[in-house]
Amino acid sequence: MRFFSDNAAPACPAVMDALVEANRLTTAYDGDEWSARMDSAFSELFETDVRAFWVTTGTAANCLALAALCPPHGSILTHRYAHIEQDEAGAPGFYTHGAKLTLLDGEGAKITPDAVDAAIGLIRKDVHQVQPHALSITNATEYGLTYSRGEMRALGDAAKKHGLRFHVDGARFANAVVSGEASPAELTWKTGVDALSFGFIKNGGMNAEALILFDTELADVISVMKKRAGHLLSKGRYSAAQILAMLENNVWIDNARAANQAAATLAEACGDRLVYPVEANELFVKMTAEEAASIRSRGFDFYDWAPGEVRLVTSWDQDMDAVRKLAESIAAL
Repeated sequence: MRFFSDNAAPACPAVMDALVEANRLTTAYDGDEWSARMDSAFSELFETDVRAFWVTTGTAANCLALAALCPPHGSILTHRYAHIEQDEAGAPGFYTHGAKLTLLDGEGAKITPDAVDAAIGLIRKDVHQVQPHALSITNATEYGLTYSRGEMRALGDAAKKHGLRFHVDGARFANAVVSGEASPAELTWKTGVDALSFGFIKNGGMNAEALILFDTELADVISVMKKRAGHLLSKGRYSAAQILAMLENNVWIDNARAANQAAATLAEACGDRLVYPVEANELFVKMTAEEAASIRSRGFDFYDWAPGEVRLVTSWDQDMDAVRKLAESIAAL
């Protein structure tokens, strides 16, 4: 009964069906009929013209975007717990050819406009210090918190004030969308976002993520960077097909809603053990080593996160019987 990562969840049926349909002779690279539909499908979803690219990992989506938004001599403001800082093995520096990450603090891995202002206020405007060029946030954050429409607008305004390009790591963007009342457009370009890494793998995809450009003038440089970075697959139709299959009939929404609902069920049982409110599909729960061992002995799998704290993650396909059993086990501690 696994609760350790939505990365490990199976690909959903719509994706598997799409892969079978795409398994036929067609044009190579990104010239196929599925890849050709990416721009229009995402433009409809976001209610504006966008350029959309498939890539194979969230790291590639994040770092290709940042390489287009920040020069090698610049810096990217981000949270110190951001995935691009903690879990990408220096890939942002590799893709950008040397750009620096300037680390900000904030409760639950959220960044505020005040934090942006304070960080930039410490940087002298001379050649001896690295100048900021971009802001990168994660929605939902690494601690499962989501940014509201108002919070996104405030950050967009801060980025504009300081002349920063704005990137969103949306590995769990679907979970963030279904957790609130804002539309995909209101959580991105309508609040000043230039580029979004739109996660599908955690939400039922197999091996494809989407990089969405709201600043479409960046598309030409992204095309070259994508090839140079080894992410222009010769059979790209398989990537495009699975992404389109999840957009059609709102599969991406249904999958995210199922994961969030499972998390909400667990959250109710956890009560004051919760380290942060549960707003998406991750829970951070206070638990001693002995308590964690007791829960694991009943067949549950999850990560230890910090001393006295564990992380539980629910997936699109979570067995609700297992969810109820885990909730009962936690409540009985």
